[in-house]
Amino acid sequence: MKVLGNTILLACTILLFACGSSNNNNTNVNGNWTATLTDQSGAQAFAFTTSLNTNSDNSITGSNVTFTTNNGCFANGATATGAFSVTGNFNGNATGGFSLNLQSPATGATGNNTLSMQGTLNNNTISGTWTLAGLQSGCTGSGTFTMTRM
Repeated sequence: MKVLGNTILLACTILLFACGSSNNNNTNVNGNWTATLTDQSGAQAFAFTTSLNTNSDNSITGSNVTFTTNNGCFANGATATGAFSVTGNFNGNATGGFSLNLQSPATGATGNNTLSMQGTLNNNTISGTWTLAGLQSGCTGSGTFTMTRM
């Protein structure tokens, strides 16, 4: 009887670990993205492309950040870091919280500007809000954004 009890306890423990283990297949956010940011009036404020990569700790690294709009707040070479949290990954479709911060290089005419983006990933689209804080004239603002996988 004791062996049967231990066997059942072991089977339940294995089942709990199997059900509780997480398969955060965060590769669904990895890849090339294009972003369009609009201001409070609905006019396009910024647009850029970047390559996103989700790290094992769910942080995001953006590389090859290229602004496709002419602006004095960011030069190409801005860095992008953020976070991604999966709330579901069913049949290859990822959804979850998303945050990304773009920082202009600390030197030069576009130094010390930070673009913060908060949103939600739904398959191949990320949408949400953005805020820009900067030292240069005209480098503040807020609005909404949409990012689409290229």
